[in-house]
Amino acid sequence: MEAVRVERLDHLGLVASVIKDLGLVGLIDAHLKPDEQEEITPGEATAGMILNGLGFANRPLSLTPQFFANKPLDLLFRPGLEAEMFNRFKLGRTLDEINTYGGDLLFREIALAVCQQEAIDQRFNHLDTTSFSLTGAYVPESDQQAITITHGYSKDHRPDLKQAVLELMVSQDGGVPLVSKNWDGNASDSQIFQDRAQALLATFTQSPTPRYLIADSKLYSEENATQLAKLGFITRIPGTLKLVSQVITQVLKWDRWQRLDETTRYHRLELCHYGMAQRWLVVSSQAAMERAEASVTKAQQREGEAIEKQLFHLQAKRFETPEAAHAALAALAKSWRYHQVDTARVIEHKHYAGKGRPTPTSPIQSLEWQMQAQTRPDQERIAFRKQQGACFVLGTNIEADDLSDEEVIAAYKAQSQVEGGFRFLKDPLFFVSSLFVKKPSRIQGLLMVMTLALLVYSVAQRRLRQELARQQESLPNQINQPTQRPTLRWVFQLLEGIHRVRVIVQDHVHDLIEGLNEVQIKILRLFGQDVCQIYQISSG
Repeated sequence: MEAVRVERLDHLGLVASVIKDLGLVGLIDAHLKPDEQEEITPGEATAGMILNGLGFANRPLSLTPQFFANKPLDLLFRPGLEAEMFNRFKLGRTLDEINTYGGDLLFREIALAVCQQEAIDQRFNHLDTTSFSLTGAYVPESDQQAITITHGYSKDHRPDLKQAVLELMVSQDGGVPLVSKNWDGNASDSQIFQDRAQALLATFTQSPTPRYLIADSKLYSEENATQLAKLGFITRIPGTLKLVSQVITQVLKWDRWQRLDETTRYHRLELCHYGMAQRWLVVSSQAAMERAEASVTKAQQREGEAIEKQLFHLQAKRFETPEAAHAALAALAKSWRYHQVDTARVIEHKHYAGKGRPTPTSPIQSLEWQMQAQTRPDQERIAFRKQQGACFVLGTNIEADDLSDEEVIAAYKAQSQVEGGFRFLKDPLFFVSSLFVKKPSRIQGLLMVMTLALLVYSVAQRRLRQELARQQESLPNQINQPTQRPTLRWVFQLLEGIHRVRVIVQDHVHDLIEGLNEVQIKILRLFGQDVCQIYQISSG
């Protein structure tokens, strides 16, 4: 008797190989003790959720068995596993176990082991937060560790929905997540950053090599200064501080810039602020100038429309003296940022004592004055506003001997690493609809699994880019141009169309991988022998 079964493999063999190589299943099972009666362990259930998420298959976790129905599970996990074992009851229990152990603690322990294995450079640590909008009625749980799903400042621009907040710290080396923590939906960045700075004191102090914390302007506050003074930090100084605008204004007047590259320049200042000796770098770039020009032009147009209405109402008024009319105009002009008075004149209006048409001898009862004015753009102030808007201030307490000005700026620009991680986590095809689980404790467990998927993704992408650089090779990008820094998401798309064909003839099993082309074989060989073995190709 002969039977043929075709199963989709695509990029999942690569992801499964990275999960096995990192030892994630064993690490999780070492902390979440498996039950001998269960068919799959918590580690395997978590790996299944990661594969489902990184499969970008547009299926929620409840449909994980459907996702695995046509996949070669013996290659992705181990022989004997079936798709039905990844049912919503098992996955739900696993999320409960993760939350009971402590998802933040479990992730930190796994990330530490992965960083040691992969030799991740942890010199620069990028910190940020994001919010995940949720629907449904979330009843507070009796579990004191459970977060509160509630309304708060929505970074998704959905203030109508309840949310949870995720804090993430990643390495500059590959954007690998190092720390993850869930917060109540109404937690503020300032409080989160203050708590994180306090928590990192011991870790950074005990580190054999220097470690620096990098975050956006919410890190810098007078309340957090005590903790920051004990850390090496790089942050953007909040533009809401009056001192910042004063510093930028003074630097623009001095006009003594140092050139960083063709498009970026900076000016260095040494000062003491919030009781800390700091180095402030006023940075200006061509890209920031273009954004500032667009922003100022739009603001100028809005102000021009507002001024037109103001002058309409002003001209409808009558004043007792010309001075009062000019004073009213001056009061309006005082608030203008991009315009100035071009022409202004007062018109005399006479009121006579008698009725009817006045004669040359009619007595004047009173005089009133009307203001008529026109404005024009204040080009000098507009140009200054554009220059001012193109500048921002970076602050650090790290000695220049330890980190140069150029390294400080480069480190802050790499803050996009953590922002890229958030974009990945919020991809519509990544764990789509999975956040509709109704228990806050399971939301916490699921956010940990999502961050764990980001860990696997970033490690795989880092390996790929390092190997391309080492071999001086490249891959075609979306417009068929060579690149040494492809995204792993694009590589996943390049690996589409790979299947395993299993033929059973008289109880003999024959497996064949079909659909491979030259580009796919080249990609798979970059990941080493274990991946090549899964896809039945030579390692080159």
